[in-house]
Amino acid sequence: MTVKQLSVFVENKQGKLKDIVNAISGSDVNIRAMSIADTKDYGILRLIVSDIEEAKKALTEDCLSSVNEVIAVGLNDKAGSLADILNILGENDIDIDYLYAFTARTDKGAYVVLRVADTNAAEAVFAEKNVPMLSDDDLKNI
Repeated sequence: MTVKQLSVFVENKQGKLKDIVNAISGSDVNIRAMSIADTKDYGILRLIVSDIEEAKKALTEDCLSSVNEVIAVGLNDKAGSLADILNILGENDIDIDYLYAFTARTDKGAYVVLRVADTNAAEAVFAEKNVPMLSDDDLKNI
């Protein structure tokens, strides 16, 4: 089970990130999780949102963006939960491109978003190990 992630290229200039976040928030879309990686000239803003289509509509035409499939898995609130997830992937030779975490206000759960080299294999192994995965519909309600 995957979720859609919005990736936005952000020019590394004062106010650009603020403008993007304000546009998305102004369209009544809830930002559930975000991560930004930057270089000297630009950054890549990665977002998990409550409504991907509305978020894309909110961006200006000069905003370069893409939608990717990622996996969002639930973590137990105990030491070693993230290590357990990473061990499952490692034991199955599934490479991780990047990850970031977030919490949900409704269930107070902790989640990690993973971009992996083989999404289908990761989904299968997480299902086999009973690791809870979020769907796009889940993101609207947490």
